[in-house]
Parts: sequence; structure tokens; C-alpha cells
Amino acid sequence: MLNWSLNRSNASTVTLDPADPINPALQPEPKKPRTRIALALGGGAARGWAHIGVLRALDEAGIEVSMIAGTSIGALVGGCYLAGKLDELENFARSLTMRRIAGLLDFTIGGGGLFGGMRLTKRMQEHLQGLSIEDLDRPFVAVASEVNTGHEVWITSGSLITALRASYALPGIFEPIRCNNRVLIDGALVNPVPVSVCRSHEEPLVVAVNLHYDLYGRSAVVKHSASVQAQEEAPPKKSDDHHLGLTGVMVQAFNIIQDRISRARLAGDPPDLALQPRLNDIGLSEFHRAGEAIERGYEEARAKLTELKRLQETFAR
Repeated sequence: MLNWSLNRSNASTVTLDPADPINPALQPEPKKPRTRIALALGGGAARGWAHIGVLRALDEAGIEVSMIAGTSIGALVGGCYLAGKLDELENFARSLTMRRIAGLLDFTIGGGGLFGGMRLTKRMQEHLQGLSIEDLDRPFVAVASEVNTGHEVWITSGSLITALRASYALPGIFEPIRCNNRVLIDGALVNPVPVSVCRSHEEPLVVAVNLHYDLYGRSAVVKHSASVQAQEEAPPKKSDDHHLGLTGVMVQAFNIIQDRISRARLAGDPPDLALQPRLNDIGLSEFHRAGEAIERGYEEARAKLTELKRLQETFAR
């Protein structure tokens, strides 16, 4: 009869050769499945250059983007990213000086805005001419507002340049865009951070980039007296109305509108993760500070990478 018992004293020790292909130490760890993310890129004028930094950080980390919904400059950056033109846009943004910005603005009289925007359009045409939203390799939605009805308009097809121009047509600054019998202006009037657009596309993991979070804080009600009080007045702040000028007051009012609407909408339809770069010291018209804004967007995205990857793995399971 065969004896199947093993004498421990006679048992041999097996040592794995480091060069042996069956050595577990040489086997790569299996990749954890991760859910792709949908990006909701908010409006914020010059602060929107921060979106470039966010996208750079996501690309470096290998985070795949499934779709982008953008409002205003969020649409501009998101559209250029999906079109493969982010490098060109970043080079353009970093090259801006106050003098160059003035050269891009074409003052108009009697139109729907102070500037026609055709010089900016010509710059976009150099890289995006003839490109339609359907040509992009992933879904893209540019959010605009309709002047006559107040409707929120989601542009999902057609000319990419027209969609971007409609989404960033800031009221009083740029002329409205007439498109298919609709007069369209900046989408931040109705949906400053378009999380709801990503949800409507049934995207499981939505990341929002909110550029206004640290501007005002939570809204408050202040009781105030209209009577004149004899007291020493504090030195006027930089933000006082006589320093802002006409366009400054318009932009600041628009700033407040965006902040309040975005807070209300995000409370009812929150993203799975919010990126909130600290940009409160960058004015809406300070496009020449692109380098600072890009860096802050990059830093905010890098700081949230661990949380984002954990969410991806959780949703994948």
C-alpha cells in the first residue's frame, strides 16, 4: 500500500527563482475597474482658465472623461479639450496681456452688447473652423439662455464655434447669438454649473468645477438703515461702486446672480464630487492672469485625486 503521508522532517523547501515567470512578485497587480467621469464645467469668465488646470491634472492621473457639459467659459474650455485643442487654448490664454485683450475687443454701437466678438471668433476659426459637435469623440453640451423666453438651451449638435459663442455671450458685453430662430446669451444666467445636464445623460459619476464657491459665502439678510449717520466713514474699498464703472457694476451683478443660482441648483442636484479652486481674488475680466488661474485649478484637482479615484472604484463595483 502506498503511504501518502508526508514526513515533515523530509519535506523540501521550494524557493522561487526571481526570474521565474510564475513568481507572484513579478506579476503586475490587476487594474482596478474605474468608472469614467462626466464633467460639469461652470461659468466664471476669466476664472474659467482654471478649467484648463483641472483637465491637465485629470489627464496626468489617467482619469477618463466620458462627457462634458459646459456653461460660458466652461463650454469654451470643454469644447476645445474634446476637439483636441487644449494646448492651443492654453497657449492663447497664457499669451494674453491687458493690451492684447483690448485688441481682441471690437466695440460696437447700437448692438446688443458693447463688443461684437468677431475678433475672438476669428481666433477660434483658426483652430475650430468647420468642426461640429457631432465630430467630437465624446458627448458635449453647451448651455445657453434664450432671451425671449428665459429657457435653458442645451446645444448638442451643429457648429461648435456657434455653440461656444452662444454659451459665453455675456449680457451687455457680447452681442447675443442668433441661431435657428432663437436669440441666445450666456448660459450662466440659468445654469452656472450644469450638473443637471450630466445627470440627464444618465452619467453615474459627475464631477463639478464651481468657480464661484469662495466669492461671497452663504447668502445673508442684512437689516440696514437709510438714514444718514454722522460718523467717520471707512476708506472706500476697491470694490466700491465708484471704482467699478459701468461694465464693472454689470459684471459684479452677474457675478452675484451666478453665485446664488449655482448654490440653489447644486443644493437640489449635487455632484458626486465638487472641485472648488480658490479664485476670489481674480476678477471676472482679468483674463491676463491665466497662469495663476490654471495653476489653482491644477492644484485643486490634484488635491482631490485620491477621493476621486475612490469614488471611481466604488461606482465600478
